[in-house]
Amino acid sequence: MNTATSTSHSDHSGSRSIGIIGAGQIGSAFARALARQGIPAVIANSRGPASLHALTRELGPSIRAVSREEAAKADIVLVAVNWSKLSDALTGLDLRGRIVIDANNPIEPPTFQAADLKGRTSSEVFADLVPGARVVKAFNHLPALWVSNDPHAEGGQRALFFAGDDAQAKREVALLIESLGFFGIDVGPLVAGGRLTEIPGGPLSIHNLVKFG
Repeated sequence: MNTATSTSHSDHSGSRSIGIIGAGQIGSAFARALARQGIPAVIANSRGPASLHALTRELGPSIRAVSREEAAKADIVLVAVNWSKLSDALTGLDLRGRIVIDANNPIEPPTFQAADLKGRTSSEVFADLVPGARVVKAFNHLPALWVSNDPHAEGGQRALFFAGDDAQAKREVALLIESLGFFGIDVGPLVAGGRLTEIPGGPLSIHNLVKFG
């Protein structure tokens, strides 16, 4: 496995715009992680910008609420919505050529029963919903609290895995991961790496792994 290259948050935030589609646990946690580092981003959900007023007021001026269509225009777009609503959330959005972070898992409350994907990984299903996008699987394997909390809380750097087939897209996501203070670890191609980190069942999922030194 290849480790990501470190960078400061200013290196990343000055070069790539960031959009978030989904303001549930993971989407909000990702927004909090960005806000902690002062990295600007826009966030959208299915109910419209007005419904996100409390969240954006909490996070401060670096995070703005926008429409789904505006969030989808960012250079890097993280998608994190309930699995059964994923298709609706992406319908009508043109994400061709954009780096799209798949932060989804094929489970959702209240039952948390795994969806039947007919032997496919969730990233394969997701990629079909965003034709032409440069998909990277990331931010899906940690509980939301570990995404939003200080990644140096244990005295090292919390590990965050990512997978994808586009080398340049992975480099961009690696820079973003490092700018948030995590230790990024490349776990390979989208399907194989995604299978390792998918919830439920991925052997690398829900582990609070920390790099020291």
